[in-house]
Amino acid sequence: MINQTKSILSIQANIERVIKGKPQAVELAVVCLLARGHLLIEDVPGVGKTTLAYSLARSLDCSFSRIQFTSDLLPSDILGVSIFLQQQQAFEFRPGPIFANVVLADEINRTTPKTQSSLLEAMNEAQVSVDNQTYPLPQPFMVIATQNPVEHHGTFPLPESQLDRFLMRIRIGYPELAEERKVLDREQTLHPAEELQPVVSVQETLDLQHAVEKVRMDDALLDYLLAVVAATRRSELLALGVSTRGAIALQQTAKALALSRDRDYCLPDDIKDVAPVVLSHRVILNAGLVSRGRQFEESEQIIRDLVESVPVPL
Repeated sequence: MINQTKSILSIQANIERVIKGKPQAVELAVVCLLARGHLLIEDVPGVGKTTLAYSLARSLDCSFSRIQFTSDLLPSDILGVSIFLQQQQAFEFRPGPIFANVVLADEINRTTPKTQSSLLEAMNEAQVSVDNQTYPLPQPFMVIATQNPVEHHGTFPLPESQLDRFLMRIRIGYPELAEERKVLDREQTLHPAEELQPVVSVQETLDLQHAVEKVRMDDALLDYLLAVVAATRRSELLALGVSTRGAIALQQTAKALALSRDRDYCLPDDIKDVAPVVLSHRVILNAGLVSRGRQFEESEQIIRDLVESVPVPL
């Protein structure tokens, strides 16, 4: 546990060299990695979404690729294409940028639903199928997507099936003025994340992910988790509650959070702390309950209220 905790803290500390004053966002991003999940960072432009994703990728000694999502991007630009070789009289597959350990899908809601859906198999199965051939993706594999709020011009809202593939959705928010001053005082000759060096290897990352599976969750705590999920399905405020996939995601994320806090067992607080970011994008609010531009905040608050309404096991 000592070495594992040290590795996790080193990742967080490395990222916080660049992302100032946002320890919770950094912790959740690292927890998402530990839980073998994919991360969606949603916020207004200019608050550091891409920088957080890039800093996490730079902290791992893994392959990295960045895809800038635009309205004219095609699925083949992401997955790759088969090229016919005249001399060999055969097709050869040329992998796309999805074939990396960490893939940054920048402004994912700027591209069309057809291109968005090309990520579904990769995110769910860690493989890609092209021309009736299946190609496994390297491990570990993580998609870190950024998006602007859907009310902004030129965006295509992600469908429920796509959102469900993301383990968690987080936001960064504006920094405190003191922290923002540090950013302004910093030399800008290079992108801040360019200075970061890897602090964990590929094997260390895989070992940390495997350690999450050994974190214990007692039966009483599992019942508590399922009660939270059931509460979302009964709520009159929600048109759609959390699915079984969402329950599994909540369990896995709570275990990863426990490991990051130097424990090999879960507590109720682990579930409480991650429930809003794991479940809020998996529910649909009833019509008329969403204020313009505040769906993220309102869905998170509903999840928090539902969690508080469920009795904690003694």
